[in-house]
Amino acid sequence: MSIQQVPFITLNRFEPGFRDEFLNGVASLFDKTQFVGGPIVAEMEANLAAFTKSKHAIGCANGTDAIQIALRAVGVEKNDKVLVPDMTFWATFEAVVNVGANPVTVDVHRDTCHWDLATFKKAVEQFKPKAAVMVHLYGWASPDTMEIRKFAKDAGVLLIEDGAQCFGTEIEGQSILGSALISTTSFYPAKVLGASGDAGAIFTANDEYAKNCRTLINHGRTDHYSHGMIGWNSRIGAYESLFLNMSLKHISARIESRMKAVKFYTEALQGLPFKPVRAGAKVTENGYCQVGMIDPALRPALIETLKKANIGHGTIYPGAMSLQSGAKDHLAGKIDNGNAHYISQAVLNLPCFAYITTEELQYVCDTVKKHF
Repeated sequence: MSIQQVPFITLNRFEPGFRDEFLNGVASLFDKTQFVGGPIVAEMEANLAAFTKSKHAIGCANGTDAIQIALRAVGVEKNDKVLVPDMTFWATFEAVVNVGANPVTVDVHRDTCHWDLATFKKAVEQFKPKAAVMVHLYGWASPDTMEIRKFAKDAGVLLIEDGAQCFGTEIEGQSILGSALISTTSFYPAKVLGASGDAGAIFTANDEYAKNCRTLINHGRTDHYSHGMIGWNSRIGAYESLFLNMSLKHISARIESRMKAVKFYTEALQGLPFKPVRAGAKVTENGYCQVGMIDPALRPALIETLKKANIGHGTIYPGAMSLQSGAKDHLAGKIDNGNAHYISQAVLNLPCFAYITTEELQYVCDTVKKHF
C-alpha cells in the first residue's frame, strides 16, 4: 500500500505488548490505590538517575515546574537577573518570571542555533546576572557547553540547564542532564521519553539542591504539617511514573529509530534549498526532531506543498522570546544580533518520531525534492 500521508508526530507506535503491560500496571496501581507517590515513583527516579548518571533525579508535575523549582532550589530570588536564550520555548522565559526574577534574553549563534561562549560572556559582563538558563534545543547542545559551564562557574553565575528536548543527549561523551550543575527535563508525551500525561524531572549531584527540590515540589513541607518554604503542589503521578519506567526499557531503541530518521533526511535532501541542520561534532543527538533551514521567502510555498501531500510539519519555534507580546513588560534587557528572529523565520521541521518507517521517510523526501 503506497504512503499517502505522514503525521508530524504520532503517539501510538509502541513496542509489542507495551499497551497490555501498561494497562495491567494501571490496574495494579488502581487496586492498591497508589495514585501519587509510592514505590513506583521511587523506582522511576532511581532508573532516571541511573540512565542519566546523575546522583539525584526528582520527579515533578511538568517540565515548566521543573525549571521553576530548579531556579528556586539554587537560590534565585525576586528581582534577580537571569539570562535566557532568545530562541527557546516560552516556558523557559515564563519560569523565570514566575519565580519573581527578571529575564534577560541573549541571542543564539545562527549556525548552531544555541548559545556561543563569546555572546554568553558578553551578556554576563554587561548584565551581571545571578543565574542563567541554558537550553538544549532540538535534542542537541551547544558545542560550547563545557566552556559556558566553566565560565559561568568562574563568574559566579548559577547555570540551570533546560533539557526538555535533550533526554539521552551527550556532550563529549557525558550525559547532558547528568553532568550539569542542575538540569531539568519534560516528559510531555511528545518528547523522546514521554509520559502518559504531563510530567517532568530535575537532576543534580548537589545534595542541598536536591533537598530543596524535594521540599519545593511538595508545598515546602519539612514534615507533614510543617512548611519551611513556599513551594508548589508539583508531585509526579503514579501512572506517569509507571509509563516512564516502562518506556525507559525501550529508550535506546526509540532514540536509534529517531536518529535513523534524522540521518535519512540529511542524506536524502542534500543540495536542496531546504538544508538539514545537525549538531556539532562534540554532541551526540537524540533525534528529538528533524531541523531544516530554508530562505524565509521560500518557506510558505514548501509548507503548502507538504500540506497538500498530507505531510505534517513544525516550525520550532516561530518567534524569538524578546519579540513575544507577553515579554515586553518583563524584559530586563537583551542582546539581539538578529539570529533568533532569523532562525524563527527560516526553520522548518519534517516528521520525526520513534518507529517512523523508511517508506514514510521516502514519501516525505520525494515530496520535498519534487517541490524544488
